[in-house]
Amino acid sequence: MAGAYHRGVQLHQLRYFATVAETRHFTRAAELLHVAQPSLSQQIRALERELGADLFHRARGNIALTDAGEALLPLARQILADAETAHREVQEVAQLRRGRVRLGATPSLCASFVPDVLRRFHDEFPGIELIVDEGGSQDLVRTLSAGELDLALIITPLPGQASALAATELLREELVVASSPASPPPTRRRRILVEDLRDRPMVMFRRGYDLREFTTAVCRAAGFEPSFTVEGGEMDAVLGFVRAGLGIAVLPGMVAARSGLRITPFAGHDMQRTIAVAHRKDVAPPRAARELRRVMLEHLRTAAAGEFGLPPNTTRLLP
Repeated sequence: MAGAYHRGVQLHQLRYFATVAETRHFTRAAELLHVAQPSLSQQIRALERELGADLFHRARGNIALTDAGEALLPLARQILADAETAHREVQEVAQLRRGRVRLGATPSLCASFVPDVLRRFHDEFPGIELIVDEGGSQDLVRTLSAGELDLALIITPLPGQASALAATELLREELVVASSPASPPPTRRRRILVEDLRDRPMVMFRRGYDLREFTTAVCRAAGFEPSFTVEGGEMDAVLGFVRAGLGIAVLPGMVAARSGLRITPFAGHDMQRTIAVAHRKDVAPPRAARELRRVMLEHLRTAAAGEFGLPPNTTRLLP
C-alpha cells in the first residue's frame, strides 16, 4: 500500500494536512472533512513519507507543527487556493459564463446576417467575448486553417487549400442589382439579365472580395468586360457610391434589402451564392464556438425569407 503513495503529493493530502494544522486535532479535522479519522491519519503519514519529514509533533491532546510542517503550511494553502481558482475558472468556461469565440465572416455577411446571429448569441451567453475577423473567403480559409479562428462563414465552393476544413452549407442567397432610387432603373423589365450589365457604369469592390471575382467572371462568360466608374471600395463605400448615383452594383440580396437602394432581381438561377460555416477537421471547435454554430442554425431555421426583407424567392435556407 505504501508504494501507492510514491506518485507525488496529492491535493486531498494537502487539504487534510491544512485542516489538521488549523484545528490542531485529527478527530475534529476528520469530522470537518467528512472522512474517517484512521483514513485521514493514513493520508497524513503517506504525505510525510512522500516529503521525507514529519509534519506534526503528536502527543495526546497536543498536536503541533514541526519546522517542516510550518514551512509547508503556507505553500499548501496557496496550492489549495490556486486549485480552487483553477476549478472555478474552468467551470465558468465550461458553463459558458466566460470565454471567447473567434468568428470569421465575409464583409457582406458582416453587413447582413452576422449582426442578428451575434445579438441572439450574446443575449444567451453575455459573458462570452466575440471576436470577428472580416475578410474574403480565401483569406478566411487560410486564417481558419492556421488555427486563428474557431469558425468561419464563407462562400462555397471552397478554394483548393480548404481540404483541411469541414463545411456545412447554410443558406443559398440570390444576388441582385442595386441602384439609386433617384436614378433611372437599370431595366424596364421586372428582372435583369447579365447581358444588360454590358456598358452600364458599375461600382465595384476592391480586389479580394468574393463578389468582385464572381461578377467579373459572369460578365466575361457573357462575352464582355464590366465597366467600372468607381472601384476599390469596401461594402459601406460601395453602398454610398451607388446611393450617390455613381453606378449600379451587384450585391447579395440580404445586404441590398437593408440598404434602402432599388433592388432588381436577376432572371434565371445562375446569379446566386451558397453560404457555409466551416471549421477545422482535425480540431473540434470549443464549446462556445459549437454553441454559436447552434444559434446560427436555429436562427436560420426560425427566420423566413420575408423576415430579411427580401423580394420573394431570393433567399433559400438549406436543410
